Amino acid sequence: MKSHFRIYCTSLIILIISFTFSGFSQEKVPLTPTDMWELKRVGSLNVSPDGNNAAFTVTTFDIEKNRGSSDIYMLRLDGSEPFRFTRHPASDSSPVFSPDSKNLAFVSRRNGSSAQLFIIPVDGGEARQVTELPVSVSAPKWFPDGKRIAFVASVYPGYDGDFDKLKSMIEENRESKVSAKVTENRIYRHWDRWLTDGMYPRLFSVNIETGKVKDLMPGTSVYFSMMGGAQYDISPDGNEIAVSINSTEPPYERLNYDVYLLKTDGSGEMKNITGHNPANDINPVYSPDGRTILYGKQRSTHFYADKVRLVRYDCQTGERTVLTEDIDFSFQQWVWSENGETIYFHAEDRGKKSIFSLPANGGSVTEIFRGGTNDAVQIASNNRLIFSHQSFTQPPAIFEMKRAGHDLKQLTFFNKEILDRIKFGNVEDVTYKGANDANVQMYIVYPPDFDASKKWPLVHMIHGGPHGIFGDFFHFRWNAQLFAAPGYVVAMSNFHGSTSFGQEFAESIHGAHSDKPFRDIMKATDFMIDRGYIDKTRMAATGGSYGGYMVSWIAGHTDRFAALVNHAGVYNIMGQFASDVTAHRAYAYSGSPWDGLEQMQEWNPALHAENFVTPMLIIHGELDYRVPVTQGLEVYGVFKGKGTDARLVYYPDENHWILTPQNSIFWYDELYSWLERYIGKGPLELTRD
Repeated sequence: MKSHFRIYCTSLIILIISFTFSGFSQEKVPLTPTDMWELKRVGSLNVSPDGNNAAFTVTTFDIEKNRGSSDIYMLRLDGSEPFRFTRHPASDSSPVFSPDSKNLAFVSRRNGSSAQLFIIPVDGGEARQVTELPVSVSAPKWFPDGKRIAFVASVYPGYDGDFDKLKSMIEENRESKVSAKVTENRIYRHWDRWLTDGMYPRLFSVNIETGKVKDLMPGTSVYFSMMGGAQYDISPDGNEIAVSINSTEPPYERLNYDVYLLKTDGSGEMKNITGHNPANDINPVYSPDGRTILYGKQRSTHFYADKVRLVRYDCQTGERTVLTEDIDFSFQQWVWSENGETIYFHAEDRGKKSIFSLPANGGSVTEIFRGGTNDAVQIASNNRLIFSHQSFTQPPAIFEMKRAGHDLKQLTFFNKEILDRIKFGNVEDVTYKGANDANVQMYIVYPPDFDASKKWPLVHMIHGGPHGIFGDFFHFRWNAQLFAAPGYVVAMSNFHGSTSFGQEFAESIHGAHSDKPFRDIMKATDFMIDRGYIDKTRMAATGGSYGGYMVSWIAGHTDRFAALVNHAGVYNIMGQFASDVTAHRAYAYSGSPWDGLEQMQEWNPALHAENFVTPMLIIHGELDYRVPVTQGLEVYGVFKGKGTDARLVYYPDENHWILTPQNSIFWYDELYSWLERYIGKGPLELTRD
């Protein structure tokens, strides 16, 4: 009896201890930078032609090794759990299904330093290498016959189709002791790479049985998308490729993308079907019957965020029909339904990115799904759409729903374990009166333990662009929940110039880049103070790129803030003529150093240094060619010369963005330390008058 009692008591104690520790382990805590880098990142979604399977990449990061690796996962769209489809120390990416849905092509560096094309059966088996070139390949797409795959690779035009010669040319260039870079082009570097090595991208095809590679664009020296990859589609009969290519010649006063029809026989014959439009034409997609090409069209040559209109091109008659001229959206990522009667697409709208549909012949746009940020919509079987969805509190995951917009269902849960222990702050979507009494939308992200009866420090996040948005998405570089987590109320104003609020609103800052946005931010500050829970003695303004420009402008025009953070920000707009892209700057600044200098300088933060009194943290990367590193060094030198508090964080190996785990975690440590030094963190008891 005593023995049984002891067993019972022991079991009860174990149960109590187990319950206690289980409850303790479920206690939620704020998000940390380390948590963010431990999250798995879902991307590169591709649905099989039969609509029954989805392949996608999952990238995981090893913080200690300071690098990431991607594998391909498979999702059977019958309700099964997703499973890891490829396993290799090298990253696998860009999965695309064969026309019969039986094979999957992908890109990997498995057998060397350059990325090559591989094929693996969907039912499982060993991956087979298809290409073995001295250069990396990217952006694969199957030909409709399933016998060939198209891809992009950069080559020296003089290689003359001989890959052994190309290999020798690459080795000779690598071994050269001459390090000079020489150019007469206006665009001679982009983002973080120089364009002076003489290599240009081309489209190729490879026979999957013989491995024979064919250059589809012999003799060309053109650019596709400057950020990598290419926007192209193969006609249903396989005889033609529609591809968006820069049509301007050196010295590249500006880039103008046109849609070309390229023969796939290797002759290199191309026809420009959008040469009449001086602005960009992008992302051509064939209709299922091959009779029509759908592409995007901009009208402005000097406004990079000009709205993208949808155009139907009749392949037989050459007739063009603009379907969306009167719709104030900028269209993205369009796909056809199987019968070619409906077009599905994404568009930014009022601080979110929704999924819409449009009749293929034009008509009214229908919003199918609104909420968060959605991407990569694709057609699946059983009247479903598959897409990627994210929000302020949801990292990207794959979702599905019926095409009418109901029966929403999440399909992947890779980050559930981490997310279940994270306590996120609430998010509020508000509208306030900004410059000229216009309505301005703003997100407010609260700290996890927010209590309106206390006084909290305020941190403004100011987005870049300037023609971009703070959308409802899980940002892996400037994460709003991470900004709020230590105890800050975060204000994210979509000020004048932001996209998703119509063309007129986006264009409204041209010629006066800091006027209305500055007034919007100041009015947002008043709006937040009037709510009663903000300590107006503990406020900071932070921004990156254009947001950094606004931080420097704020430094010269108000002392309301106790701290400033300037990441990769423009300080002296004269220096932006050393940027990688300069063609639109005279228009944006309403002047240039050679014409309209006085008016341009009216909006130059560097001319107001005598007013700098607020401490500024300055962060910049050496490889930043969008906002050259001298911008950060100059504002730091001015602050130090003036005797105003400043701190410089310089990354010799990062570009406009901070992209490696340890550098990012260090970035947040610096941010937190700077904010805490000048505005503290967390609440103070609310004092009543």
